[in-house]
Amino acid sequence: MSLKEDLLFKDRLIKGIEAEGRFKISVVKTTDVVQTARENHNLSIINTVLLGRTLTAAMLLASELKGEERIKIRLEGNGPVGMIIAEANRAGEIRGYVQNHDAELDYSDPDATIGDGIGIGLLVVSKTLYNEAEPRTSSIEIAYGDILSDMAHYMVQSEQIPSAFLLDVSLKDSGEVRQAGGILIQRMPGADDSVMDHLQLHLEKLPPVAQLLAEGSYIDEIMHKASSPYQVKELGRQPVHFFCRCSSERFVNALSMLSFDDLKELKGEEQEIVCHYCGRKHHVSKKEMAAIYETARAKLN
Repeated sequence: MSLKEDLLFKDRLIKGIEAEGRFKISVVKTTDVVQTARENHNLSIINTVLLGRTLTAAMLLASELKGEERIKIRLEGNGPVGMIIAEANRAGEIRGYVQNHDAELDYSDPDATIGDGIGIGLLVVSKTLYNEAEPRTSSIEIAYGDILSDMAHYMVQSEQIPSAFLLDVSLKDSGEVRQAGGILIQRMPGADDSVMDHLQLHLEKLPPVAQLLAEGSYIDEIMHKASSPYQVKELGRQPVHFFCRCSSERFVNALSMLSFDDLKELKGEEQEIVCHYCGRKHHVSKKEMAAIYETARAKLN
């Protein structure tokens, strides 16, 4: 594979719009993103698929934002997985985690489905936008638990935008990620419903996104296949990657906000803090803890 082809096949997102402005489309490849999440969190098979789909959905929704505006998707149910959180911004930074990273289903049960991992609960989507003090938050009941169907349901119920979603994660026999990606098509205001009706049916017949990627299709090729027979023009493309902005400095600042009594219980000992989102470990030295403690004590005088 040439250097150019290698670059083209890296995780990235492409956006397009139908020639007559009747719908927008975003296609994203998230193979490395999902594999990184699997490795960082030592995910089970079902969690790799569920978190992978959620990370992919978050990036597709974030493609509609500006700059570093971000979106967070949280699913919390009564299934063994517990809670899934994924966050992405328009800059292509994606991160996320699962509450019970090693949860699995009883695959000997013939009635077990992927939706049993999440179970019954809520899907909450929060958008942090420029010039707005508080995030915009909306929620729906989880109806399916497979992420794909629930995100499509969310778009209709909360965003009230006729949309078509495809989210796909395929795994190797070893459990590693073979390919991952997704498609989001959204009807533009004033467009005829028949266009989306056709695209919905068309996507149902389209091979899985992971299969198309495995067969060597570029994301722009997938965009045109998903839009057929309509013509779309590219609006832009960008790389995406699993990235977390956590740092030891941020955790030190968070510790500084604890009460004096809480800090006293820590006894000035070195602290190790693990970031939920990326699994990275941050160490706060005894010297730093002592300084935080002394600052808190001085504020009491």
